[in-house]
Amino acid sequence: MKLATLRSNRPDGQLVVVSKDLARCVSAGRIAPSLQAALDDWERCAPLLAELAGHLEGGAIAGQAFEPSAALAPLPRAYQWIDGAGYMGHLERVRSLKGSKDEELQSIRPLLYQGGSDSLSAASDPIVVPEEDLALDFEAEVAVITGPVPMRPSREQAAAAIRLVTICNDVSLRRLVADDLQNGFGFFHSKPSTTFAPVAITPEGLGDAFRDNKLHLKVRIEVNGTLYGQPNAGRDVHFDLVDLIVEAARTRQLGAGTIVGSGTIANHHDEVLPIKEDGIGFACIAEARTAEKARFGRARTQFLKAGDRLRIFAVQSGQRPPFGEIDQSVVVLSPPS
Repeated sequence: MKLATLRSNRPDGQLVVVSKDLARCVSAGRIAPSLQAALDDWERCAPLLAELAGHLEGGAIAGQAFEPSAALAPLPRAYQWIDGAGYMGHLERVRSLKGSKDEELQSIRPLLYQGGSDSLSAASDPIVVPEEDLALDFEAEVAVITGPVPMRPSREQAAAAIRLVTICNDVSLRRLVADDLQNGFGFFHSKPSTTFAPVAITPEGLGDAFRDNKLHLKVRIEVNGTLYGQPNAGRDVHFDLVDLIVEAARTRQLGAGTIVGSGTIANHHDEVLPIKEDGIGFACIAEARTAEKARFGRARTQFLKAGDRLRIFAVQSGQRPPFGEIDQSVVVLSPPS
């Protein structure tokens, strides 16, 4: 089952069920007015939403054309957005960046940070930054949306709480990372609004592509039409999504509608940009720059700048991107007059 949230005159948008091929959708307003409302009453809503999806897929309901550009983030605002660090390869590559600390590279217990969730960006929203010189970076990740999770859950409880899966772009302002970390309270100014793909899918709806608490699909990243990376999200995972949920709930319960991110997807390799069409590459620029410093003694790849276009999407053989595409341009605010 695939769900999305269309823009409306309400801040939480309109919940719709989307066809498997992302061509059509139908309002789910009679079941739940928003995705958060459905998550709050999942035991009742999930079977009704699945039935509606079956009618749409089988042609009993015509529906309407699904326009990804009309979609908000699946949860336009969420009670909680927690990002983890599931891929040690990413931490190993970026720990040398200014502001990072070797002791923060943890292999026993995953790192987590709590991001801003009051305003989550739609897949087609521009990435707006206050000024040019902030080392704007993308981070392609997998994310799950959960139901309620008790404090100190078992792995079985954490796995059962996963309601939906999607992908996201955890936008980073690298030049501000050092200040945030050195202040001792973690990321704040360096982490503006996170962007989400237009569609979220139940684990069952992904079939074999979601197993062992991992998304076993490549996630492709392009900047201005150039391939930056296509790492497989199911490979080289040190902490899976259930590990991250369990850690997040170690000292607190999680409410329905909590979003948990996998951290930047990273596969082990020795490539540098540009990569070949069958290469692995990188899911963020900081990793590419670290690899270049190791190979050439200096970084060559530039961070994103005004006018750049970024595309992020999961790849499923012979099918359209299952979550739709994140397709964003970079906009720098004009200085105040």
